[in-house]
Amino acid sequence: MASGSARYTHGHHETVLRSHTWRTVENSAAYLIQYLESGRSLLDVGCGPGTITDDLAARLAPGSVIGLDASAGVVATAAATAVASNVQFVVGDAYSLPFDDGTFDIVHAHQTLQHLADPVAALREMRRVLVPGGILAARDVDYAGTFWFPVSPGLLAWQTLYDSIARSNGGEPDAGRRLLSWAREAGFSEIRPTASVWTFATPDDRAWWGGMWADRVLQSAFAVDALDKGFATQHDLDHISNAWRAWSMNEDATMIMPHGEVICVA
Repeated sequence: MASGSARYTHGHHETVLRSHTWRTVENSAAYLIQYLESGRSLLDVGCGPGTITDDLAARLAPGSVIGLDASAGVVATAAATAVASNVQFVVGDAYSLPFDDGTFDIVHAHQTLQHLADPVAALREMRRVLVPGGILAARDVDYAGTFWFPVSPGLLAWQTLYDSIARSNGGEPDAGRRLLSWAREAGFSEIRPTASVWTFATPDDRAWWGGMWADRVLQSAFAVDALDKGFATQHDLDHISNAWRAWSMNEDATMIMPHGEVICVA
């Protein structure tokens, strides 16, 4: 993630990276597939552990692909696990990208803008490094739009707590619904907005997603912020963690997380 006055809510605990390494082009950037022509260059801003970046590189080969993240440790992990030969990873800041104007055919940002204090400034900087006619692709979740079955006071408490923590760190947890507005403010005039969802409803998906959040609520930066900032007690966190485990084991349980998406032409 980029640096700046906002702080990355999730941190880089194993429980967070467990979630991020699940991401691929198919499940997290399908709206971009039609623009992935062999030989095109791409910058992935806020690349995290790089699984989407590596997938994008395989699809764009022999085009050059660069993943950029503010965390040196995460960049090192991404570089060590990448498979594609045409991808590299660098440490950098989304507000001040270390590239000349007009360097890339595509700039991609997945779940990045929601964590930035000034997403419009970051979008302007991403636009700067695009070639004329290049593509900016951004996708972000909308936490307030997330819904689940069955009714769970514990998961409702999680949703409310997440909103409080994310905003206290300078982010916008409901970024998905704001992407079109931010892109327009950043100066893009040709914008193609779409939306898609993550669905967790199969036994394996519920066990993985619910188990990951049950652990994250107790062990990651999320837990530290909740306690240190007075948003929750340890009892509250235990209650939320138990609610995630109960949800994950319910054969009728479903969770759907909506995402806003934009394709913007420079």
